Amino acid sequence: MTDLRLVPYATLLLRLALGLMFLAHSVVLKLMTFGLPGTAAFFQAVGLPGWLAYATFACEAAGGALLILGVQSRWVALALSPFLVGALVSVHLANGWVFTAPNGGWEYPAYLFVLCLAQAMLGDGAYALSPSRPLPLVGAATPTPALR
Repeated sequence: MTDLRLVPYATLLLRLALGLMFLAHSVVLKLMTFGLPGTAAFFQAVGLPGWLAYATFACEAAGGALLILGVQSRWVALALSPFLVGALVSVHLANGWVFTAPNGGWEYPAYLFVLCLAQAMLGDGAYALSPSRPLPLVGAATPTPALR
């Protein structure tokens, strides 16, 4: 049975974890570990334009902060999803499952993509500063009853 009383807090936990991950991946990895020029060089080495590293850094950092604050979380999660799909298709998919493989495997970005989809479906959770508008899905206008 799903305890619907805890759903807002579970959604908050997902939102905070996802936001912290995007912030860490952008600020700690791309900025502080590799540096933005180094990240751009990596992007170019795998066949992507160097400028995309800067755009990816900015979107991950801003998106992570917005998720943590609870500002339009479902839409932020959806907006970050193309970066994950792009990373999967253009860099990680051919490297195998394990992310410790050279240039990283695909399980990490695939998992984050699934988490972004879950966040988009669930919404903002508790303590959101700017709750998201609902997704325009057919038949999703009324909440579903508790699962038993």
